[in-house]
Amino acid sequence: MISKKVLIFLCLLTATVACQPPNTAEKLGYPADTKLLIIHADDLGVAHSENAASIEAFEKSGISSASIMVPCPWFPEIARYGREHPDKDLGLHLTVTAEWENYKWDGVSMPSQIPSLIGADGFFYPTSEEVAQKAKPEEVEKEIRAQVQMAINAGLKPSHLDSHMGSLFQTPDLFKIYQKVGKEFGIPVMIPAGLLEAAPPLFEAIDEVFVPVNRLYMMGEGVAADQWGSTYTGWMKELQPGLNVLLVHLAYDDDEMQAVTVNHPDFGAAWRQRDLDYVLSDEFKGVLKSEGIQPVTWRQIQEITFNQK
Repeated sequence: MISKKVLIFLCLLTATVACQPPNTAEKLGYPADTKLLIIHADDLGVAHSENAASIEAFEKSGISSASIMVPCPWFPEIARYGREHPDKDLGLHLTVTAEWENYKWDGVSMPSQIPSLIGADGFFYPTSEEVAQKAKPEEVEKEIRAQVQMAINAGLKPSHLDSHMGSLFQTPDLFKIYQKVGKEFGIPVMIPAGLLEAAPPLFEAIDEVFVPVNRLYMMGEGVAADQWGSTYTGWMKELQPGLNVLLVHLAYDDDEMQAVTVNHPDFGAAWRQRDLDYVLSDEFKGVLKSEGIQPVTWRQIQEITFNQK
């Protein structure tokens, strides 16, 4: 016979569980323990090769989401695709750096409005560290607002914001601006929980409106080409319930992309071709199915974050 104390405890436990707010999966209409995965491509707009490969991945269901670099030369091409395919989940890869050796850009703002973001060569700095050291936060805010507005003016409805090369995660001031702009425009910002755990004093001010990503997976340096697929598949097999992001960089290993990424093998043309090959592979589709992984989009996150339908 169950004692009165045990019965009371069980009743309280049941009430507590019943009163817990729904988690992200439940808000999206899935069971609480669903393994959610945003399959996300970065760097659209940087080159035609990048755009074409990412579009192929969208059309063949290799990715569920992507983000656009508004200041880059091939922005108009991908903006047109976004206008013509409003069902595709396109966000903005907020950009305040230009890292390639022979291929550069500056902001969408007038250089005179953002002088602290511009190097001696007339372009954005090549590293996020230089942004943290030299850029004035108010000028960074001016530029990323201008990028969001330019995308909207081009007919896009950004589903999310993220940060090229992590520049907006470099200081507390930049991180606050990142969230501020997203909230004011009603656009979710990507915040990896692992980043917060690694530097909690730096990122303690997270606006409660945003949903941090439980786990972010991105290929790093030192992985051999013949281990590419097995590395990604291994990550998928260890995926846990919650909101996860697989972040890939897609392009063709062609003359254009080889020239863009010259002397930069990490995230270079061959790297991006391998990423494309994997997301289009039967191996990837198979592991998503066998592991019960549910692809989702940032648009779905936007809808539950800002009640947008």
